[in-house]
Amino acid sequence: MPLTDWPQAERPREKLLARGPEALSDAELLAIFLRTGTRGKTVVDLAREVLHQFGGLRGLLTASQEQFCQLPGLGQAKYVQLQAVLALAQRHLGEALQRDAGLHSPEQTKQYLLSRLRDLPHEVFACLFLDSQHRVIRYEELFRGTLNGASVHPREVVKKTLHYNAAALIFAHNHPSGIAEPSHADRHLTGRLVQALELVEVRVLDHIVVGDGECVAFSERGWL
Repeated sequence: MPLTDWPQAERPREKLLARGPEALSDAELLAIFLRTGTRGKTVVDLAREVLHQFGGLRGLLTASQEQFCQLPGLGQAKYVQLQAVLALAQRHLGEALQRDAGLHSPEQTKQYLLSRLRDLPHEVFACLFLDSQHRVIRYEELFRGTLNGASVHPREVVKKTLHYNAAALIFAHNHPSGIAEPSHADRHLTGRLVQALELVEVRVLDHIVVGDGECVAFSERGWL
């Protein structure tokens, strides 16, 4: 049955307007994004097939351009649109941190860092540079490595800190393995960075390790 023959209240766009996005399934939300189906398939049928092929939303959202464009009904234009939507979501989370009077919500900070680092295939070491009121000056990815680790240089971290005139920092890095548990090397590196930044009177508030859907904060372990 064509989507135009569906009851008005069951069409994804009308359903969202009447009941809000939380009333829609993943396939219905994706159907709104896709807009049109293919021959013999409604856009909702296409959305269900896409989600099945990628194993759910996460697989779809992290797919490469080549993987995305292989499926009928998808293409470069939709891939670009999807990447733009993801970037907007990340920037929205970033603005929410910057609008805050200060970083007093660890969960909000974790959610932002999860959105930036969780799905990367390589290890990245990043910093949130903060002012004296713990407001975000800038988020920056400083070092990139392989699946086995990243080479982080304390001198470069100090230089960036002075460049932004930051009063405090939050470190973050991801574990592409998906396991967020900090390693002995992570703790040793954090200690070296804390010592280097103490020389310029800058505090390290936390080091957050991002895994597959979870984070471990050094502050919650009593390590800072």
